[in-house]
Amino acid sequence: MISSPMAHSRSPSGRTDPVGAHLADVAKAAARFAEPFGAAEEATATGMLHDLGKYGEIFAKRLRGDVNRVDHSSAGAWAALQYMQKTGIAAALCIQGHHVGLQIGSPDALRALDPRRLLEERPRGFAIPEESIELLLSRLHGDGLHFSPLNDSLYRWPASTVADMLDVRMLFSALVDADYLETEAHFQARSVSEKTYRPTGPALQPDQATAVLLAFLAELSSKTTSASVVATLRADLLDACLKASEQAVGVFTLSAPTGSGKTLAMLAFALKHALRHGLRRVVVVIPYLSIIEQTVTAYRKALAGLGDVRFLGQYVLESHSLAGTRRSAGTEEADSISRHQERWLAENWDAPIVVTTSVQFLESLFANRPAPCRKLHRLADSVILFDEAQTLPVRLVIPTLATLARLSDRYRASVIFATATQPAFDHLDEAVFRLGGLRWQPREIVPRTLGIFERARRTKVQWPATNECLPWEALADKLGEPPQVLCIVNLKRHALRLLNLLRGTEGLCHLSTNMCPLHRERVLQQVRERLNNGQPCRLVSTQCVEAGVDVDFPVVFRAWGPLDAIAQAAGRCNREGRLGTGQVHVFLPAGTDGLYPDGTYEQAASVAKSLLQQRGAEGMDIHGETIFRQYYTQLYEVAAPENQSDSLIQAALRQDFAEIDRLYRVISTDAINVLVPYDLITYRSLSQEAREQGLTASWAARARPHAISIFRPRPDSGIRQWLQAISLGRGGGVSQEWFIYLADGHYDSLAGLSPPQSMECLIA
Repeated sequence: MISSPMAHSRSPSGRTDPVGAHLADVAKAAARFAEPFGAAEEATATGMLHDLGKYGEIFAKRLRGDVNRVDHSSAGAWAALQYMQKTGIAAALCIQGHHVGLQIGSPDALRALDPRRLLEERPRGFAIPEESIELLLSRLHGDGLHFSPLNDSLYRWPASTVADMLDVRMLFSALVDADYLETEAHFQARSVSEKTYRPTGPALQPDQATAVLLAFLAELSSKTTSASVVATLRADLLDACLKASEQAVGVFTLSAPTGSGKTLAMLAFALKHALRHGLRRVVVVIPYLSIIEQTVTAYRKALAGLGDVRFLGQYVLESHSLAGTRRSAGTEEADSISRHQERWLAENWDAPIVVTTSVQFLESLFANRPAPCRKLHRLADSVILFDEAQTLPVRLVIPTLATLARLSDRYRASVIFATATQPAFDHLDEAVFRLGGLRWQPREIVPRTLGIFERARRTKVQWPATNECLPWEALADKLGEPPQVLCIVNLKRHALRLLNLLRGTEGLCHLSTNMCPLHRERVLQQVRERLNNGQPCRLVSTQCVEAGVDVDFPVVFRAWGPLDAIAQAAGRCNREGRLGTGQVHVFLPAGTDGLYPDGTYEQAASVAKSLLQQRGAEGMDIHGETIFRQYYTQLYEVAAPENQSDSLIQAALRQDFAEIDRLYRVISTDAINVLVPYDLITYRSLSQEAREQGLTASWAARARPHAISIFRPRPDSGIRQWLQAISLGRGGGVSQEWFIYLADGHYDSLAGLSPPQSMECLIA
């Protein structure tokens, strides 16, 4: 018998961490995290049992270095099953997965946790404690720790839907976040007597934040240069959001035209809604990195009255791959502490306002791994704002809505889908109900009596006649006429073709994901300066400009595509209403070399074309809401999203968390990251560091603004000769995700990366 079992090795300060003390601390923290959704007792038992196997002799040998691989999780999982039966299943799954990830909640998988089977089979080569569960529990009790069987559980087993799986993830989140924090505090201890905890994030303070925001908006309104009709429209939208914030927690839509002040109006809704209902957090979910910085900047500027810059960095927290990489020169020392604290807060979303990507938010909601799941418990008692909600992939709509409905209903989270082109998700209500047991019937924040879309009519759309194709040369001629014009095409190769035809034209600019984020950011800054100063500006772009990017052109050309994409493009035209009527020209490009990025996009474009044939040009009023309801209803009938999630649904029937994690991907393409030679000084410095030290998290964070994503090349692809894989350092081998582009001359200052004869790898 080991005299004093340890949970971890000694900290650098010499502090020891006995198993009993660690279990007690994790149980207490997990209970605190689960208390908002009524699972404190369940979290206490889960935390108390999660490292039960560390009471075994084999784990002491592991700490001494005598044994390499020890399973210290299965003992506690089996104890939860044995002593709590059905009410212990969620705890068992969480305990089993607190290092390896959530596994399977089927009866067979749960029976496989029996220690007698594990001793015989030694799965994955792990050693497990040879002591009986009863002996391990006696050692737990000897440390003064006791748990009682539960009367109820978050997880109503047997379970069979994706919504049910959220309940396990929420308990799992409370456990793993508590375990991470307690373990970290042990190893960061500055003395042998006390743990050293990281600083916690600030509180939301919705009363103060609402007052500061409304004062900012009032001042902004008094200084506006927008047309009076636009200013009045924005005031009415804000008023509608403030009134709707008094409604009960639930699911909402916010349907408002582009340029109507939606970004700040929905923040006002969130803050006042949080004040009204005692909610703790606002999470803003945005599909594109290109508009996250724009949103974060707007929020920090609007809330500047709450504190200094470093405080605002923790109050409005960026949580995405580029967070912390865009810092102004000369602030390194002050920023280093702030960046460190922001990284801490981003790990578990311990901040009052979190701005993140659709990829990170949604994939975390369906993950099985500890790191992405540890933040999920923060979503209880929150307001979740989905901006540009129309970008949710059709193939994932139904399981996503079913899970969000559960999140709102059981965890007191208000979910708001905001967009100018509101999808008819309530049309899928029956399919959502079958998958999660809850209806999808959101409440609209903006009353129809306001006529907000009709009042926002600032453009005239010219539709092409049936099968009227426009050659690229003719399009280039048209783009050369107005001094300020935006042209949005569907494919990068189309953008490059136009650029080659327009080279030498005054004010020519380009935006696409062929360009690294830093390059795109600088081009957008140049575009806005040219537009504001009345200088010539002819911007050729892919779709990356149209959702949420704040630019205002008098003339917009848009290649035929999905109706919501055409409407979003029109939102970049006469945005401030200062021109009377802006001109939007929809055209069908000539040629048969492919017009759309993929089959899903082509399907949506075909539905839009069918709508034009049904309604005629006069009936294609993108300023009315009815056309989008008809468009999305027809799209769902054609796309049949209820049939696109079969593999996911089958995995949910088995409650297979690992398989759900694998299947649920917002971006389904297999892509790699490539460091490109945009800024040659930085490129050469990063390249040298990667070759000498290998891939590190710090290097990847600094490289992301200088990198693009491309499809993973085929073995025979010509681009492979220009890609150098990055070493994984001490672990050996090379990264399959990060590469260095070797040819300086292939990065064009206008077009971005343009590899010769290798265009098939460039993501559309």
